[in-house]
Amino acid sequence: MRLLGRLDGDAFDNVICTFLQARTHSRQSGESRRWRAVAVDGKQLRGSRAGGGKAVWLPAAMDHAGTVIAQRQIDAKSNETPAFIPLLDGLPLENTVVTADAAHTQHANGQWLRNHGAHYIAVVKGNHPGLLRQLRQLPWHDIGPDHKDRTRGRGWLEVRHLKTVAFRHLDYPGARQALRVMRWRMDLTSKKITIERLYFATSLPPGAATGEQITGWIRGHWKIENQLHHVRDTTFTEDASTTHTGSLPRVMASLRNLAISVFRQDDHINIAAACRHTARDPQRPLTALGIRRSTRQIDYTQ
Repeated sequence: MRLLGRLDGDAFDNVICTFLQARTHSRQSGESRRWRAVAVDGKQLRGSRAGGGKAVWLPAAMDHAGTVIAQRQIDAKSNETPAFIPLLDGLPLENTVVTADAAHTQHANGQWLRNHGAHYIAVVKGNHPGLLRQLRQLPWHDIGPDHKDRTRGRGWLEVRHLKTVAFRHLDYPGARQALRVMRWRMDLTSKKITIERLYFATSLPPGAATGEQITGWIRGHWKIENQLHHVRDTTFTEDASTTHTGSLPRVMASLRNLAISVFRQDDHINIAAACRHTARDPQRPLTALGIRRSTRQIDYTQ
C-alpha cells in the first residue's frame, strides 16, 4: 500500500487507460464504427478527506460502451469545470461525440472540441440564460419529432420525443443544430404525470446521425454515473474507504476503473457477480488481463 501511495497518479492512469483502449481495439475484430460516444463526469471520494481538507475529486471520461479512457485529479483549490480540456487532451477524438453535464457547457470547451475534430452534444440549462432563452423561443410546435421511444421500469412509464432543427446562429462555438427532448413520465401507481423539456446544442451537422443515435447518446451519458461511479460505490464500497495517504485514493480508484472496464469489455452486466467469479480462481484475473502463467519448470537445485 505504501508503494501504491507513492505512484505518479497521472502516469498510472495513462498506463491503465492506454491498456484499456488497446484492449477495446483488439476486441472490435475489424468492425468500424462511424461514431464513438464519450461521457465526461466527476466523482468525489468522500472518505479521502483528511485533516479538514477537501476530498479527492476525480473527473473521468468513459466511452458509452463502459471503458474508462481518461481520469485526472482536480487540484484542491480548483473545481471540475477547468479540468475538462486537460482530461481529454491527448486522446484521439476524431469522430467522437462528447457528452457532459451543464457545468461543462462552456464556449472554450466547445471550441476546443471542434478544433480537435470532436463533436459535442451540450446540454443547456440556467447557467447559460441567453442561449437557453434562444433555444426555448424556437418554433418547436412547427417541428415534427425525429425520434420517439418508450421505456417501462418498475412502477413507471416514460415516453421521450426528440426534435432537431438546423440553426447556424446559436450562441455556441460550432453549433449546427438545436435539440429538444420532451419527456413524459407516469407513475403507474398514482398515475401522476411529470413533463420535462431539455434543450441541447450540437455541432453535428444535419444528417450526420439519426434521431435514434442522438437520443441514445443523450441517454447514454448517464452510464458514467450508473455503470461506473455507482458501481465503485456499491460493489467496491469506494466512499467507505478512508485511505488518504499520497496518491493512494486515486490509484485505488484507477484500479477499480480497470476492473470495471475489463468486465464491461468482456460483456459482464453484473459487476459484483463478475468479481465473485473471478475471485474463485487466482488464474482468472491474469487471464482477463491477458497475462499467461509460464509453464516452464525451473530447477532450483542447480
